[in-house]
Order: sequence, then C-alpha cells, then structure tokens
Amino acid sequence: MPVDQVLTELRKLREHDLPTHGGRTMAYVYDSGLDELDDLAARAHALASSTNGLDPTAFPSLLRMENEIVGTAARLLNGGVGQVTSGGTESCMLAVLAARGDAERPSIVLPVTAHAAFHKAAHYFGIRTIPVPVGADFRVDPADVRAAIDDDTVLVVASAPSYAHGVVDPVTDIAAIAGDRGIRCHVDACIGGWVLPYFGRLGVEFEPFDFTVPGVTSISVDLHKYAYCPKGTSVLLHASSELRRTQYFASAAWPGYTMLNSTMQSTRSGGPIAAAWAVLRHVGDEGYLELARRTLCAVRALRIGIDDLGLRVLGDPVSTLLAVTSPDVDPFALADKMRARGWYVQPQFAFQNSPTNLHLTVTAANHGNENLFLDALRESLADTAPVAVDTSILDGLDPETLTAEQFDALMGAVDMSAGMAAVNTLLEAAPAKLRERLLIEFLGRLYS
Repeated sequence: MPVDQVLTELRKLREHDLPTHGGRTMAYVYDSGLDELDDLAARAHALASSTNGLDPTAFPSLLRMENEIVGTAARLLNGGVGQVTSGGTESCMLAVLAARGDAERPSIVLPVTAHAAFHKAAHYFGIRTIPVPVGADFRVDPADVRAAIDDDTVLVVASAPSYAHGVVDPVTDIAAIAGDRGIRCHVDACIGGWVLPYFGRLGVEFEPFDFTVPGVTSISVDLHKYAYCPKGTSVLLHASSELRRTQYFASAAWPGYTMLNSTMQSTRSGGPIAAAWAVLRHVGDEGYLELARRTLCAVRALRIGIDDLGLRVLGDPVSTLLAVTSPDVDPFALADKMRARGWYVQPQFAFQNSPTNLHLTVTAANHGNENLFLDALRESLADTAPVAVDTSILDGLDPETLTAEQFDALMGAVDMSAGMAAVNTLLEAAPAKLRERLLIEFLGRLYS
C-alpha cells in the first residue's frame, strides 16, 4: 500500500477508540493538555526507535538518557538508583524479583488494595501472597501488617496512592516494621510518585513515602502517568546499588554473547526512553508544578460537584483518583450513560468493604472542563435505571472445568444492547476465580 493509504486506514481504525485527549477518558490515559507534547515525543521516539537498550555500551545515547531520567526521578523522590522499565507492572514485578533472591518459600505481605501487579509477580515467581484487609478509610493498619509477616516474608508493600481509592498507606509505620524485621519495603508510587511531590509544594498534606522514610527500600513511579510521557515508561528506584543487584540477570550458559539484562526485557527499543527523556526536559520542574496545580484544581472542583449531586467519594483521597458510589444508583448503568455522553469512567467491582463504584483518573486536561463532566453526570443520573440480570445462570459453572460451549451459552444469555452494565453485573456476581476464568476466556476470543 502507498504510505498515505496506510496512514488513512490507521486513522480510520483509531476512530473507534476511546479519546486519548481532552480528559474524557478517565482511566488508562493521562493527558497533560499540552498540544506540543505528542509531536515532541513522536519525533524523539522516531530518532531512537531503531536502537537497542540490550547493550548500553553499543548505544551510549540510551545509557545517558536513561541515567538522566532515573536521576530526575531520584531527585524528585530524594534518593535511589534504578532503571527505566516498560511500565508500572514491570517495575513492581522487578521489585518483587529483587526481594525474592534465593528464598525457598518466599512470601510478600501487601494490603488488599495493593495493585494486582504484585499478585502477577507472585504467580510468575512462585511466591505466596499474604493479603491484609484495610479499614473503613481503605488504609491498612500497620499492626495488621506486623501480624501478617512470617519467617519467609521477603517484601512488604505499601501504596502511594492505591489505584482503587486514591489513598496513601501509612508508609512510615509500615517501612519501620519491615526494617525492624530486616525485610524490604516497596512503595508502589506508580501513580503518585510524579504528582504528589508537586502537590506537597502546593500545600497538600499526605503521608511521607519517599526515600526520606527509614525502611523504604524501593519505589516504583510511572513516567507515562503524571510525567505525561508516552506509554511504555516507568522507573524502579532502589535505595542502593546493593539492593538493585538481585534485579539484574546474567547468563553465560550458552555459546552466544553473555546475556546481561537490567530489566525483564532483553531487547528494548530506545524509542520510549528517548521520548520520555525529551518530554521531561521540555516540561521541566516548573512545568510539572503548573500541571500539578491544574490537576489539583480539577480534583477539588470535581469532588465538590460530585458531593453536591448526592454521590459519595470513598475514603479520603489526597491524590488524583476518585472512587464514586451511591447506594441509590447502579454504578454500572451510570457508566454506560456517561459513555453515551462521551465520558469514560471505569467500573470497579465490590470487594470486601469497598462497594461497587466508578473510578475517575483526573489529569491536567480536566482543568477547565469540570462543569462539562458534572453536567453529563447530572444528566446521566437522571437517566439511569438499574439493570436486571438473572445471575442464576452462573450456577453450576466451575472455573476449573468451564467449556467453550458453556461460555458461549453464558454470553448469549446476556443482553448487551444498552451497554456493558449487564455484563459487569454478572461478572460482579461471579466468585473471583470464576470471574477470572470468564475474562480469560473472553480475552482469548478477542485475540483469535
């Protein structure tokens, strides 16, 4: 195909995607509202996309850019050495891997609100998870963390903030408990790591979580979130090079080059590194402070408006994430009504003491558009009715023996004509293991 035809086809395909600019997709994407960032990042990415981060001696430009990116993150979080990774999940997984070492029956202690990436790491690396319940404020009690630690625990996790509710765990107490036991403490600041320090400069008070806290041994912070870099860049910081060493992998057990990797990947495109480096240099410290100010204004305006509409924000979030619910509204149906009005809000299933709710990720692009969102929310509330679903169709389904025919019959019985509310209602009613199995089956159908 000619170049123009290929690009025209690509643009046509993109017409069906959620919008990535304008603040209307309040999950998955982070929009600075700065028009020039996309072009800068794309041009920087193109300049380095053919390079390979596998060997930093072969491409010293990537080595320098990565060191400067990590150095910027370290200055923001008051210490550490580290690497650029492909995203928050890889950063969290590497933190778990580094802590695991050669332990025979390792366990990690984590609040139930910790990101699922830690469960993924445990699944991949053969580690037991010891989840700890959270209180009514969705923060974990340090005493419960202390009680959960066993002789095999290699890592304790805290969030700054948690994704589901936007609250910061009591990192100081948790890190002290871990330190007393000689155990590593990882702070998952994938979301808050780049924005909370600026919020602090704007007067927001929150639990300290960086390397000034004794006992914190590693921190993950995503650049493709509130550093507003293109997707595929995060930073994992360790408190020292010694702690980082067990993250690295080397193998001379074959006749080729000795494999030496700093992350989960071997070949790594230099494109994302160059794009992140360019964005960080362009925006700069004062630029990020201004973006944080806009984001904070948007969060505060939306929270006031949500309260005025009779909805409830769960917990007391100090960051940029809001979990919104009401006993009088079907959140799944409300999400569909909002999407019909051009806004994507992310449904979150009920879990232990957290009721069904809608997740909002607020970015700088939402500043100035708060009333547009609140008007759409007001109209959607007036237009929302509960969706009736016969959840008895789940009876008898076993996640271990579920067949393709059973899955097809289940999907055929769900009315999706009005949106995803019926599907989400059914999934919420399914036990966790069955829900996971159904979604895995669904994912396999998408990629076939």
